Amino acid sequence: MIRLYGYWRSSAAYRVRIALNLKGIEYEYVPVNLLRDGGEHRREEYRQLNPQQLVPTLVDGDVVLSQSVAIIEYLDEIFQARPLLPRDSLKRARVRQAALSIACDIHPLNNSGVLSYLKNELHADGKKIQQWYQHWILKNFPALEDWAQANRAEGKLFAGNEPGLADICLIPQVYNARRFKVFLDNFPNLLEIDRHCNELKAFKQAAPEAQADANTD
Repeated sequence: MIRLYGYWRSSAAYRVRIALNLKGIEYEYVPVNLLRDGGEHRREEYRQLNPQQLVPTLVDGDVVLSQSVAIIEYLDEIFQARPLLPRDSLKRARVRQAALSIACDIHPLNNSGVLSYLKNELHADGKKIQQWYQHWILKNFPALEDWAQANRAEGKLFAGNEPGLADICLIPQVYNARRFKVFLDNFPNLLEIDRHCNELKAFKQAAPEAQADANTD
């Protein structure tokens, strides 16, 4: 059985949980607490599994993969039922465009490691950290809103009416935006995608609060 190492609040692990659920793939979830005792991801046994010492890590037999987008595309190619990327090359590129704007331009600047550095090394207070987080959301969400609006003629989501890679990346980012009190009313198309997806079982089961390790730290 596939094993997914993750942390309940990790948006990258959240993405992979959604993808696994959408494709109906059974998996074992292995919690890796990023806060307890300096972080379980820093232990040597986990470093041997994932040299980056990040979550998520997916283990499929002898295959070990990190980086959520790479994992999702691997799952989409190996388990071909319920595709997460369009077949049309241009539509596929546009889905990746939206997904990577989140995975490359927002998330790396706002992940737990960066926020910990701001707090512990640069001595930023809670207000400054919140402002930092909000800045990178508000800098990048306008383009996502425009792309979502451009796709409205084809369906409710980024590529029609079935959730795919871009939607998978968006929903955890909206979740975190709310957590850091980002004003989102200027992004009605993104909020509609979020509302629609969060009505689906695959997204509900992947939500942070639904995980076995939720609220442990």
